[in-house]
Amino acid sequence: MDTLQSEIAAAAARLVVEEGLEYGPAKRRAVKVLGLNARTALPDNDALEDAVREYIAVFCGDTQPGELAALRRLALTWMERLAEFRPYLGGAVWHGTATRLSDIYLQLFCDDPKSAEIALIEHQVDYTPRTVTGFHGESVEALSISSMSRELGESVGVHLLVYDHDDLRGALRPDSKGRTPRGDLAAVRALVEESEHG
Repeated sequence: MDTLQSEIAAAAARLVVEEGLEYGPAKRRAVKVLGLNARTALPDNDALEDAVREYIAVFCGDTQPGELAALRRLALTWMERLAEFRPYLGGAVWHGTATRLSDIYLQLFCDDPKSAEIALIEHQVDYTPRTVTGFHGESVEALSISSMSRELGESVGVHLLVYDHDDLRGALRPDSKGRTPRGDLAAVRALVEESEHG
């Protein structure tokens, strides 16, 4: 990665950690902040994730582990509530780069795409339907809810991305770093238990 891309990654990492921006908007804002041409080549997400980890280690080493643990516990609560829809946790909360400003992204693999929405209605959970970009770049239906984290003392965005059950096979392929891109209920429970006993 060239020096310019490293600078963009560092500036974007600060925006991700300090303002809770997603990777795409953080990279674009970093280009503006640095006064660069809008067509400047952007660092890839792996480079940005590395920069986020560095930023957290330097500036948030004392607070981030507790915030991450709180977010993982909240994610686990929702995964247990939605267990029938085969929930998987992805994003920063799964990969360990989340802070109190991060949202939780759960992917649900449903036999019937409307069943998750019906379950929320039946349990009187307020949600906002929207369309987001899925893990293959396609449009995916998402149900966004706001959930109170007592530990953090604030509401956290929880986004339920609704996939067809058949999409599960492709969802578990290792990412470019060879890691599992998302974790199921057992994997998240193990992470939570590890943080409680570690």
